[in-house]
Amino acid sequence: MPEYNKMELMICLAARYLEDGSTVVVGTGAPCAAAMLAQRIYAPDLMVLFEAGGFGPLLPSMPISVGDSRTFYRGLVAGSMPDIMEHCQRGMVDYTFLGGAQIDMYGNINSTLIGSDYQRPQVRFPGSGGANDLASLCWRTMMITPQDRRRFTPKLDFITTPGYLTGKGAREAAGLPPGTGPYKVITDLCVIGFDEETKRMKVESVHPGVTREQIQANTGFELLWADDLGTSEPPTEEELRMLRQEVDPYRYVIGRG
Repeated sequence: MPEYNKMELMICLAARYLEDGSTVVVGTGAPCAAAMLAQRIYAPDLMVLFEAGGFGPLLPSMPISVGDSRTFYRGLVAGSMPDIMEHCQRGMVDYTFLGGAQIDMYGNINSTLIGSDYQRPQVRFPGSGGANDLASLCWRTMMITPQDRRRFTPKLDFITTPGYLTGKGAREAAGLPPGTGPYKVITDLCVIGFDEETKRMKVESVHPGVTREQIQANTGFELLWADDLGTSEPPTEEELRMLRQEVDPYRYVIGRG
C-alpha cells in the first residue's frame, strides 16, 4: 500500500464524490485539488466553476486565487461573479466546497468571528464572501477540514453560512430551496454525512488507523454513527501519482498534510 498523508487522503476521498458531468464551484486549496484530480481520473466532463467567473476551465496547474488567469484557461466562458451566482440561483450547480473556523452538528458554518461581541471579537475572519450564497443555492455542500473540538463545536459564535440550521425542515422554513444543504464533511479522521431524519452529522466511514473514540474525542457534540459504518478507502497509486505529479507538484496543498 502506498504511503500518503492526511491531506492527500482527504483530497482523494473528495474527488471520488464528483460524478462525471456534474458541476462544482470551488475555491483554491484542497477543494480545487480535488476537482482537478477528479477531472483527470474520474470525471473528465466535470464542470468546474470559480467565484470570479471562470466556467469550465481545464486547469493546467494549481491556481493561487479564484481570479487567477488559470481559472479561465481553455474555459467555456470568462464570466463574472454575478454570472456564477445566477447559475447557482437557477439550480444548475450540483456541488460546492466551503471552509470555515467553526461547524456545528447541522452543518452551519462560521467564517466571520470568534467571540461574543461582534464589534470587538477575539478573532475576526474574512466573512462570507460568496459562501452564504453558494451554500444557500447549490444542491450539495461539502467541506474538507481537520477535525478538533474547537472547530466542531456545539454552538457557533456566528452563523455565516446556513447548513440545516436547527434540523429537518428549517432550511425550507427559512426560504431556502428544498433539497439543498450539507452533503459530506471530509476530515482527517473520517467522512461524515447527515442523518435524513434529524439532519445531524452522522459518521459514514472511519479512516484507516482511526478509532470511534478518537473521532468523538475530537468533536464538541455527540455524533451519530451509520449502521453500516465502513472504512475509508486509502488513495490508490494512480491517484497519488496524479496528485503529486500533475495536480500539485509544488506541494502547495498536499505539503500541508
